[in-house]
Amino acid sequence: MIRVSGLVKSFGGNRAVDSVDCVIRPGEIFGIVGPDGAGKSTLLRMLSAILEPDSGSIEINGIDVHTSPFQIKEMVAYMPQRFGLYEDLTVEENIYFFGRIYLLSRKEIKKRIEGLYAFSKLEPFRDRLAGALSGGMKQKLGLACCLVRTPKVLLLDEPTNGVDPVSRREFWDILYGLLARGVSIVVTTAYLDEAERSNRVALMHGGRFIRLGSPESIRNEKRTGMLEIVVSDSRRAQRALMERGGMRAIRTGNTVRVYVRGTGAMKKTVRALLEKEGIMVRSVEAAQPRLEDSFIDIIGGEGR
Repeated sequence: MIRVSGLVKSFGGNRAVDSVDCVIRPGEIFGIVGPDGAGKSTLLRMLSAILEPDSGSIEINGIDVHTSPFQIKEMVAYMPQRFGLYEDLTVEENIYFFGRIYLLSRKEIKKRIEGLYAFSKLEPFRDRLAGALSGGMKQKLGLACCLVRTPKVLLLDEPTNGVDPVSRREFWDILYGLLARGVSIVVTTAYLDEAERSNRVALMHGGRFIRLGSPESIRNEKRTGMLEIVVSDSRRAQRALMERGGMRAIRTGNTVRVYVRGTGAMKKTVRALLEKEGIMVRSVEAAQPRLEDSFIDIIGGEGR
């Protein structure tokens, strides 16, 4: 559905997107995950024909985005990171407004609006001003306005940023429902747990895709074991494991996770090393790598 080749975009001396290549299939969720400034939003704006690349090409459904931007906009719906609807219009007025922009008749919008209310659960709020909605409801309204027509490609820029956990889960349930219609979804996110819900994930850093594959393949890239260590002082433990043990240690709260070869044999070694440093070890258990662990480890390797 989407083919990206050698895509480059710079702003002044800053290369925001640096030679990105990828193919996105029909009916899949393609997640792009990375920190702020990685180039995620710039990439989505080029996919939606809002920005022109400095070099490289984008094809959507066989059509070149650069030479036929208006044809592309008939197939693509783009939801920006910032709430882009009219806060002084009601929920229903916003949906009708965007439907009319897409040249739908009022009769066509009326047919579709019940379906939009069904998945978004916005019907009880149809007469409420958009500016008075919660963060989660605003995002659902933004998605409803994108779907008032039937796009082949849906581009979502951090759609659940700042949204409560329940609304995040409901939002992703809606996305899974869209896959059944064959819609291709490209979603950027800074949440690693969300990226795991995608069919395939691109880890983006410094304008480049440093890894691309299924969440499982990226998680298991090292093909080694992992230990999760609960300690009294995770900062000291992380430093000791890295400096004394030569391990790559990832700290979260009072827990440190390390990649090791042979989890059974390394439990005693890790415990002894930390206790020698005067750090109380509450538990050492084998664990499954998370996408977050892999991302931090890969970024660390890129830094080196």
